[in-house]
Amino acid sequence: MDRIKILVVDDESRMRKLVRDFLEREGFCVLEASDGARAMEIFYQDKDIALLILDVMMPNMDGWQVCREVRQTSKVPIIMLTARSEERDELQGFELGVDEYISKPFSPKILVARVTAILRRVNALDAGQTIDAGGISIDKAAHQVKIDNKEIELSYKEFELLSYFVENQGIALSREKILNNVWNYDYFGDARTIDTHVKKLRSKLGGKGNYIKTIWGMGYKFEVE
Repeated sequence: MDRIKILVVDDESRMRKLVRDFLEREGFCVLEASDGARAMEIFYQDKDIALLILDVMMPNMDGWQVCREVRQTSKVPIIMLTARSEERDELQGFELGVDEYISKPFSPKILVARVTAILRRVNALDAGQTIDAGGISIDKAAHQVKIDNKEIELSYKEFELLSYFVENQGIALSREKILNNVWNYDYFGDARTIDTHVKKLRSKLGGKGNYIKTIWGMGYKFEVE
């Protein structure tokens, strides 16, 4: 992996060190800031930052303020960390353009998995790049899916859903998270719409449909057997 730069912003030094150690173990280059104001200085100085991990509660500009300012000039992926898990906070984060929202305490391994998934998703938008998983090949530029080199036809939402699953391999995804990311908050119906799409998608994938595991009472996980 190239040395992709990630800016970690948290006023707790122990938390920064924990996140940094796990990210550096995966080959990332980690920059640190102890408050929002310092984070913005680093962000403006270094144009190669690929992702931000922001704590919400910080002195000298909190995470929300940093997010607002960053979004004025950049679409760089942002993961918010917070000790609170209230729904209105999470909704505010997504409205501000946050890509992921993780409540403390969290597993550093899960955080690294989310970072990797987001970066993979962003990079997957590059023209000509394909994603492969267990015989499934997704060409996002051409909007084309092949199963063992044979093209299959998917609806737009089925394609988006499959792409989201493959880009988040091994991660348990709640129905709400799938709605937020695949339907982008423009759908105000019942989460059961996901179950309907998954059923159709599994059918079209044939034997590969078994890769989409049901997590009872929560959602789904894509895992190649």
